Amino acid sequence: MSQVGVHKVLVSACLLGQPVRYDGQSKGIVSDWLKALGAEGRALAFCPEVAGGLPTPRPPAERQGERVVTASGLDVTVEFDRGAELALQLCQAQGIRFALLKEGSPSCGSGRIYDGRFEGTSMAGEGKTTALLRRHGIRVFSEDQLPELASALALAAATSA
Repeated sequence: MSQVGVHKVLVSACLLGQPVRYDGQSKGIVSDWLKALGAEGRALAFCPEVAGGLPTPRPPAERQGERVVTASGLDVTVEFDRGAELALQLCQAQGIRFALLKEGSPSCGSGRIYDGRFEGTSMAGEGKTTALLRRHGIRVFSEDQLPELASALALAAATSA
């Protein structure tokens, strides 16, 4: 499968510059370290919302408890749950133990998400994909935690070499 000491990372596709966000845009981050990870074939781009069957662009959605709904009240929980399951399956198939996911997203938020009132207010919480991955032992980091992710990967490589 993968070489000993070489760990892959599941990365939100929007952070790698892919235009998959609800508004049809990306949130690509400038990082030499992330570019190098991609060049080594260790960054696997994935968008749980698109994988779960939602179009791009799509109406913005926010978590309301265990449900995910759009501002007009359309329940998209099934698609969000399906995307989370597919992310987990990919991680398990590839032996991925680390993920770099977009903060604030109802799928990928790892420390904060929007509060479900569509007023631009965030609160402590996590997205559907982050929650499922964490329940299965996968460490999730946001784009604000690149140094922490790099350290975790280096430590994992050192202990598995």
